[in-house]
Amino acid sequence: MNVIQLRNVEKVYQMGLEKVHALRGIDLEIDKNEYVSIMGPSGSGKSTLMNILGCLDVATEGTYNFEGENVSDMNDNQLAEIRNRKIGFVFQTFNLLPRVDLINNVELPLVYGGVQKSKRKKKALEALEKVGLSDRCHHKPNEISGGERQRVAIARAIVTNPSIILADEPTGNLDSKTGEEIMKIFDALNDMGNTIILVTHEEYIAECGRRIIRVRDGKVEKDEKIK
Repeated sequence: MNVIQLRNVEKVYQMGLEKVHALRGIDLEIDKNEYVSIMGPSGSGKSTLMNILGCLDVATEGTYNFEGENVSDMNDNQLAEIRNRKIGFVFQTFNLLPRVDLINNVELPLVYGGVQKSKRKKKALEALEKVGLSDRCHHKPNEISGGERQRVAIARAIVTNPSIILADEPTGNLDSKTGEEIMKIFDALNDMGNTIILVTHEEYIAECGRRIIRVRDGKVEKDEKIK
């Protein structure tokens, strides 16, 4: 079953008098429970592709169906609802709130979703337990390591039980050993049934997935299953 289907997706930016073609006719399908890595050099279009997949941006041309819904023509409020309910984001820079404890950081998407306080706490604790940090739920981000902060960010991404987890360079700010530990968590989440889309420029990180989509000059250059 397709979670994501892109048909002839193009993205054109107007830079002064010049038009920049970031994506040129992308056709792509990603199924439920896939673990996909998206790779490409700087300027290849991979970040633009990630933004469109994450409903952070919209295509200039073409269609994007997310779980059978055409999101191409949705307004900002509808896109925000998709992002909050169906997409879990993990970023290179963690994006945690420094002044609140870990459990409050993790439950933030549930606050936006209008979930009751008692249910929020329970779900946030369960998510922290999945990444091995339930015993540190009342610590603040500056009291834990970089690797633990990324684990908190992953817990926040999965707390809404999203349709996909979209991870942008999730090991970029970590040393290689800690990065490997984070990738094991994504592996375990995929084994639990989560659909994972990972954007990276590191070959060894991309190879942690089951499929690599290589993007160059705004097009899919190669799409290969690796496991």
